[in-house]
Amino acid sequence: MTVEHTATSRAQIGVTGLAVMGSNIARNFARHGYTVALHNRSIAKTDALLAEHGDDGDFVRTETIDEFVAALEKPRRVLIMVKAGDATDAVIDELAAALDPGDIIIDGGNALYTDTIRREAALRARGLHFVGAGISGGEEGALHGPSIMPGGPAESYAALGPLLEAISAHVDGTPCCTHVGPDGAGHFVKMVHNGIEYADMQLIGEAYALLRNALGYDAAAIADVFADWNTGTLESYLIEITADVLRQTDAATGKPLVDVIVDSAEQKGTGRWTVKSALDLGVPVTGIAEAVFARALSGSRDQRAAAHGLAAGTLGTAPTDAAQFTEDIRAALYASKIVAYAQGFDQIAAGSTDYGWDIDRAAMATIWRGGCIIRAQFLNRIKEAYDADPALPSLILAPYFREAIEAGIDSWRRVVVTATTLGIPVPAFASSLSYYDGLRADRLPAALTQGQRDFFGAHTYERTDRPGKFHTLWSGDRTEIEV
Repeated sequence: MTVEHTATSRAQIGVTGLAVMGSNIARNFARHGYTVALHNRSIAKTDALLAEHGDDGDFVRTETIDEFVAALEKPRRVLIMVKAGDATDAVIDELAAALDPGDIIIDGGNALYTDTIRREAALRARGLHFVGAGISGGEEGALHGPSIMPGGPAESYAALGPLLEAISAHVDGTPCCTHVGPDGAGHFVKMVHNGIEYADMQLIGEAYALLRNALGYDAAAIADVFADWNTGTLESYLIEITADVLRQTDAATGKPLVDVIVDSAEQKGTGRWTVKSALDLGVPVTGIAEAVFARALSGSRDQRAAAHGLAAGTLGTAPTDAAQFTEDIRAALYASKIVAYAQGFDQIAAGSTDYGWDIDRAAMATIWRGGCIIRAQFLNRIKEAYDADPALPSLILAPYFREAIEAGIDSWRRVVVTATTLGIPVPAFASSLSYYDGLRADRLPAALTQGQRDFFGAHTYERTDRPGKFHTLWSGDRTEIEV
């Protein structure tokens, strides 16, 4: 262990913001042989890190921004790990005043990508590099190897990339880190990652509800089901931890912990950002949207309490073949999961086009294979799909995923129908199936919608039999004109 108490311009990386995520990522750098300059507004947090984990490697203790900057080798690399929003802007402003042209500021928080675009442009004008780096994996990932999604200037990656790749998770020897694209590309991709995470978790929750309420399985039995699913195509971090959560017993009551947790899921905002962005881009991310709305509904506790006891109508009977219905749920979960990822990758493609980022979707699947929350076996399949066809119109059209959905489509339909007849809400399962049916439909009712729009707003329409834009004179003789 080496702890410098005075700045000596020898640290390869600096970390400011030493809450759990910042502390763990600083320790990760140190464990990989880098000397790390430490800074925090509260010096007590710096000293606590050094007291508890100073033997992880070489650290430079600093108290002021000037000391912090002086401790860094040039080009200086400073990682900010503070709360997103105004706090990030305040730290950036303070650092920018102390840094020199060519130095690099990295924001590792969950920043809104449009803020990153704004910050990158402002710092570029001052000769500084700004990198918005999405970091996924939580506290454990930060310490042991996260998935890292850095955006910003390509030239900054030459100085920064090797450090980030070293501390990232690795799968088959490949780092779960790559340069995503200019300005806000990294935080945009991290946002979509979190949106997919919302959908994945909601789908798992719906599968749990079906096993519990349709088949009557207790938490321990459902844990066994998820553990079994984790040995097959559904193998993933989220499926794995679901089994662990369901097996946990509450010490105070002796009940399964899941039964004493209030059924109100909170959210920090990245899911909402994903849906808002998708609306702006015109990309249907129905599975993600339903997951966000499901959390919002779960949090409407007064409203739900007032509505308790509302009529359910005539409900159906539970499936008699529990083994078959369990398999149906597994197939429906996998198919719906494919839709969630397909929609997320469509949003990445749309954002990349809109902002001129040129994001490589295969590379995103590659860096999500380890470290991050949505890491899963089938990300290898997604990588293969985009490697084979970088311009793939929809992930669902890749041979592997098309065959997987076709193999499970009957199960998927049975699950949605059964859930409806039993009064069990499955918004993500149902919306994902509807999206799939809409995608494959020969004709959609949008023809009628466009006719209505032309009637009340003269918005025109296209015809199936010849090119051009047309309008019917609805308030006149109702003849058609070409416009």
